[in-house]
Amino acid sequence: MTADTVDRADRAADRSREQRGWYFYDFACSVYSTSVLTVFLGPYLTSVAKAAADAEGFVHPLGIPVRAGSVFAYAVSVSVVVAVLVMPLAGAAADRTGRKKPLLAAAAYLGAGATAGMFFLDGDRYLLGALLLIVANASLSVSMVLYNAFLPQIAGPEERDAVSSRGWAFGYTSGALVLVLNLVLYTGHDSFGLSESAAVRICLASAGVWWGAFTLVPLRRLRDRRVPRYAKGTENTEGAVGTGWRQLVATLRDMRRHPLTLSFLLAYLVYNDGIQTVISQASIYGSEELGLDQTTLITAVLLVQILAVAGALGMGRMARSYGAKRTILGSLAVWTLILVSGYFLPAGAPVAFYALAAAIGLVLGGSQALSRSLFSHLVPSGKEAEYFSAYEMSDRGLSWLGPLVFGLAYQLTGSYRDAIISLVVFFVLGFGLLARVPVRQAIAAAGNPVPERI
Repeated sequence: MTADTVDRADRAADRSREQRGWYFYDFACSVYSTSVLTVFLGPYLTSVAKAAADAEGFVHPLGIPVRAGSVFAYAVSVSVVVAVLVMPLAGAAADRTGRKKPLLAAAAYLGAGATAGMFFLDGDRYLLGALLLIVANASLSVSMVLYNAFLPQIAGPEERDAVSSRGWAFGYTSGALVLVLNLVLYTGHDSFGLSESAAVRICLASAGVWWGAFTLVPLRRLRDRRVPRYAKGTENTEGAVGTGWRQLVATLRDMRRHPLTLSFLLAYLVYNDGIQTVISQASIYGSEELGLDQTTLITAVLLVQILAVAGALGMGRMARSYGAKRTILGSLAVWTLILVSGYFLPAGAPVAFYALAAAIGLVLGGSQALSRSLFSHLVPSGKEAEYFSAYEMSDRGLSWLGPLVFGLAYQLTGSYRDAIISLVVFFVLGFGLLARVPVRQAIAAAGNPVPERI
């Protein structure tokens, strides 16, 4: 065996080790998305807000009348606006210094700490709950900029669909595991000597502990790369934070040279806004409009998690046969059917709700994993964190519109059915925009090798 062969084998082993470590950040943070954002916090924060509401059902943060049922949706929207302000700074600092890991650690542990702090959300402390939600959600968005920026560095063009899909599968596996534990605690809270409120608060806080604990794995295995375009010792001469917004402007100007990449981002912005809103508002729709109890909601989301693992891996395989773009387009058609079915779903019908949850699970992970891997092909080499900052702004940074539309629809009509059907436009428009993007041409224009099937 030659020295060159040994060196290639060592590099392959190092890359495989990094990939396994990378998967574990999905494993760490997805519990927040599942247990906190999707299952417990929406209904619980709504109940806390209702406890603080006046006789007409309104609370008055900063003197503004807000329906208690809209507080959660509005808080999600505010968290995304905060993320928009911070993500460009994080992306520019990561690319300028090459130090993604310390920034990832800071964002992850700020979010994990805020989530753990939700244990103290009781009584009528809806403002505390909204604040912790804003911090945790914004921190997750910032951390995902840095996490996603590792993908082009640890996976070659032909393997990114598979690596990205495995990451999502890891995340849904952890979400399912923790939801099982949540279900045991919540349904048996009396036998554990806990009130229902205490059980929910423990479930919320435990997600923060899980997030923080498993973040240690990627922090140990991922490695920062040197930044060749800066001379040694000059990376921080201007201060990455001070140049963050100037770097964002420069990134957006640079992206104008890649209009097809921008076209993909626009399509992703639209359809992912719908996906994120469905994820964050599903529990409120189930509890408030359909009259389903918390146990039904937990088991439905558990079903989503289990099927999302198979869905992410299955859609990854479909992408190898049909291409990522066609597979994503197919998933958007399914999302549209899901929302239309949800509008007509009868109240108090858990079996029908489970069927809808199963459909969501089969397309959820694959839609997001393939979008991430497809975008990674459209990023010019050396600008991963900058471009993924723009991607994350499309992923989360501009996903305030869906929750805002959902909240306003409920505020104006008092009907969650009207709110849920309003989201169809995001999937229909996103489908049309994505269908017009010539992805092979876009990859070549970014200066990257074009996979055999994309």
